[in-house]
Amino acid sequence: MTPYDATSPKAPAALVDGFGRTVTYLRVSVTDRCDLRCVYCMSEHMTFLPKADVLTLEELDRIASAFVALGVRKLRITGGEPLVRKNVMSLFEGLGRHLRAGALEELTLTTNGTRLAQFAGRLADAGVKRINVSLDTLKPDLFRKLTRGGDVAQVIAGIDAAQAAGLAVKVNAVALKDDNAAELPELIRWAHGRGLGMTLIETMPMGEVEADRTDQYLSLTALRAELESFWTLTDLSVTTGGPARYVDVAETGGRLGFITPLSHNFCEACNRVRLTCTGTLHTCLGQEDSADLRAVLRAGASDEDLVDAIRLAVDSKPKGHDFHIERAARPAVARHMSTTGG
Repeated sequence: MTPYDATSPKAPAALVDGFGRTVTYLRVSVTDRCDLRCVYCMSEHMTFLPKADVLTLEELDRIASAFVALGVRKLRITGGEPLVRKNVMSLFEGLGRHLRAGALEELTLTTNGTRLAQFAGRLADAGVKRINVSLDTLKPDLFRKLTRGGDVAQVIAGIDAAQAAGLAVKVNAVALKDDNAAELPELIRWAHGRGLGMTLIETMPMGEVEADRTDQYLSLTALRAELESFWTLTDLSVTTGGPARYVDVAETGGRLGFITPLSHNFCEACNRVRLTCTGTLHTCLGQEDSADLRAVLRAGASDEDLVDAIRLAVDSKPKGHDFHIERAARPAVARHMSTTGG
């Protein structure tokens, strides 16, 4: 069946949840696999999904296009690491038709940067204008430890290639009390000095990993207070469609974001849902709610059937998440972030 035509004059009405929030942002995981093993994201010895369980690129296009027809204006491709998915550029190139038609405002991705040097030019050609790169430290030894074997120079080379291709790059760093906390001001200076955006993220209790995340949790409310002891931070009203709250840093001349699901949640204005690479739709990052869109597709669903399934799932979107950090507590949700999709 051909992918849903989001530009059709018969496109359905907007997607609104049971609390009156309009969903305009879909994050699409294209794979649960990654070429790194970040300690807060994955177990060291992950069991990955069999190929039959993963949506084909055509199925991913069809579901994403249905969301665009329902009023989603931003698509973010995630993983795992999206650029390890074979032929993934065909998905970017296909979804680019919605940009050209004006049905979609933005097509972007979150990446670990290891393959950006290879794909940056093609991403730009497909219509991608900005990307997020996960980078928690500039120290080679610490990067190798946190990613279980990664090479930070490879990521920096990828960022260089992305900027050379004309992509705007924002660095995402997870704040880790015992590893990178002392380095974060220098990481912010480095990013702003290169013309990169920067966002800090609190560690989230998702999936079983070997470490106890209680020991690594760093409140960004406390970190902001520390930064304000030597920098001038001015709140900004800008938004990029996600959960970050932004400030201007006068001394570096750059913008800094804070994503704080634990110290200050962002649920009241949530406009996002997430599609996993298996076709499971999660309407809340921190709840176990789900809808199986793969089963709908593979049962021979019409476009109308698919839209009905999406509407039913979004209508039951929870009011908010239940993230909390307590020693020895089970994760708020059992699935890993790499499975959920960013």
